[in-house]
Amino acid sequence: MAVTGTPTPVPAGKRERHGWYLYDWANSAFQTTVITVFLGPFLTTVTEQAAGCAIDADDCNAVVHPLGLTVAAGSFYPYVVSLSVLLTVFVLPVMGAICDRAPRKKPLLAGAAFVGAAATIAMGFVTGQRYLLGGILFLIANIAFGAAVVVYNSFLPHLAEPDQRDRVSSKGWAIGYLGGGLLLLLNLVAVTALSEEGNPQRTLDLARWSIVSAGIWWAAFTILPLLWLRERPGADATTSPGANVLTDGFKQLGHTIRHMRAYPLTLAFLGAYLIYNDGIQTVITLASQFGTEELKLEQSTLIITILIVQFLAFGGALLLGALATRIGARNTILISLALWLGVVIAAFWLPAGAPIPFMILGAGIGLVLGGSQALSRSLFSQLIPDGREGEYYGFYEISDKGTSWLGPLLFGLVFQLTDSYRLGIVSLVVFFLVGGVLLALVPIRRAIVAAGNTPPTLV
Repeated sequence: MAVTGTPTPVPAGKRERHGWYLYDWANSAFQTTVITVFLGPFLTTVTEQAAGCAIDADDCNAVVHPLGLTVAAGSFYPYVVSLSVLLTVFVLPVMGAICDRAPRKKPLLAGAAFVGAAATIAMGFVTGQRYLLGGILFLIANIAFGAAVVVYNSFLPHLAEPDQRDRVSSKGWAIGYLGGGLLLLLNLVAVTALSEEGNPQRTLDLARWSIVSAGIWWAAFTILPLLWLRERPGADATTSPGANVLTDGFKQLGHTIRHMRAYPLTLAFLGAYLIYNDGIQTVITLASQFGTEELKLEQSTLIITILIVQFLAFGGALLLGALATRIGARNTILISLALWLGVVIAAFWLPAGAPIPFMILGAGIGLVLGGSQALSRSLFSQLIPDGREGEYYGFYEISDKGTSWLGPLLFGLVFQLTDSYRLGIVSLVVFFLVGGVLLALVPIRRAIVAAGNTPPTLV
């Protein structure tokens, strides 16, 4: 019979914790350098070349035909993003099941991380009109990224007692921001120093090698976690003969869904969160494509803006956290969503070729980014029945990945129908409006009581 239950946390030494922190340092380079900054503009330019547009064309209305489908060149990248996260949702529960039952986790972490890093490094071969190769490599890299994060997170309960996990987890998150920001800064220096005015091909090459650098960084710094982490098998590592870890992952997901039906108010909050968070994730993912294709901004401007977002997100989280102690978490989230609405609407009116307004808008994103997500996570924790934290947060993360394809899909469809990135970005207001209205309608205090928890003074 399988051994069940939450594993008893065993405090780890500094060396093992440092190894765990370093994986966040390693993989954050992919999130920041590849997804947030370089890949969108790079892959869109390659796609436009394949569609017959000049590399420095100000406007490209041509289409490409991946796998026989007719797709506007500017919509290809958003569609690939949507497909990648849609596929990821099928991988996460399976990887979680394997991880809980595998006697050795480090080979799983190594396999997922090195596959993702290798696919990222292979972006160096995406030259000329090889847009489809770039899309396939990104699918592999992004799915592997999510799978590796599942294994990485599973180490946390073994590394610290429950009252220390916030500190340990936060430190890993902070080190990840530092690592991602550092590589991005190095790429900014390289792009600024090596770019040549009037030579768009060189700029494209620098973007490609910046993407490759993230894969090298990811692979190189994954080695230390693999050396310093100890094997810590999950609670279900001993399985009954003939057990199928693939089907077990989906069975567990179904069990969690059935259990959550007994807490409709918790589900109502989760639904609101998934809608407005989809808007947040879409803005982050597609901001660089909007900046280059619509506003005609240089890569260096985008990188500086992302660095501003990276550092201000810390201050914004602290600011909104302090506000939550005065007016409650739900009201603070609603205020942050109003600010997100302002960001998206302001983006519609940004002048082309003007970096300063774009950077100011990036500062606004940084101030609301960390706080809106951190408070959503802490508020959700009060809506979870005692003893179900792992299952519910697993569903929270799976759903987050599974719905973040809607925004990019809407953005891509609007662009294909209107040929306007501005209308594409402003279409995202629906996520913040609908998500905010649904959140406002959830009786949070009653939801907390229904989950069997004691509500705080302010909610």
